[in-house]
Amino acid sequence: MSLPVLVLAGSRDGAQDPLARHGNVAHKALLPVAGRPMIDRVLETLSATPSLGPVYVSIETPEALDALDRAFTCVPTAKGPSGSVALALDRIGAPLLITTADHPLLQPVWITDFLRDADLSGCDLAVGVALRAVIERDVKGTKRTYIPLSDMSFSGCNLFLLRTDRARAVIELWQKLERDRKHPLRMARTLGFGTLLRALFRRLDSATLTSRIHALTGARVSLVPMAHGRAAVDVDKPEDLALVEKLLAEAP
Repeated sequence: MSLPVLVLAGSRDGAQDPLARHGNVAHKALLPVAGRPMIDRVLETLSATPSLGPVYVSIETPEALDALDRAFTCVPTAKGPSGSVALALDRIGAPLLITTADHPLLQPVWITDFLRDADLSGCDLAVGVALRAVIERDVKGTKRTYIPLSDMSFSGCNLFLLRTDRARAVIELWQKLERDRKHPLRMARTLGFGTLLRALFRRLDSATLTSRIHALTGARVSLVPMAHGRAAVDVDKPEDLALVEKLLAEAP
């Protein structure tokens, strides 16, 4: 059975996105990485991964991808990534694998390992993460943004699996938090003051976090640790581009 894939490629700034300007291209997704548009590298990896497809790309300017010789269908974006995921989920349904256009290091083995472990967890929604020790082992000297929990410190890997329709409730929670991101009190009410206090004092562990999400949504969420530290490296700024091209030169 084939698993549909959604590639998030939306950019509110279009050609004015800092990375688009840096690469002199019409859209961030087309930023050249070692001579090739970074989204093309993602699409190539997806096509080389068994049992994936069809592939959908969420982008506000589909015409920007006309030159790519890949099989995919463009779907519309919404305000914020959570809205784009919700729109795609309405159209495609679950299960649905999600990744991003700015993940040019993505490899088939990372995807197959993630899907295997997500299925073993029995969750409704799986989130790929890389532990800090694994990232520092595989990408020496990198500076990443980490989420510190009491039992782990991790960075996201731009891999998500919506295994069942119950994952929709988590996306709705994500949308609410995105809408309230400038209103900390509203976010606190949604998540619970106890949860935020534990997070503030670094006493929040992964089990408590996922249990709270389950209580709010009815969905089981699993943080799936990746064995590959490079899975946490995406391209958000010129320094990331330089790092990715260095890593590709070392291990194409």
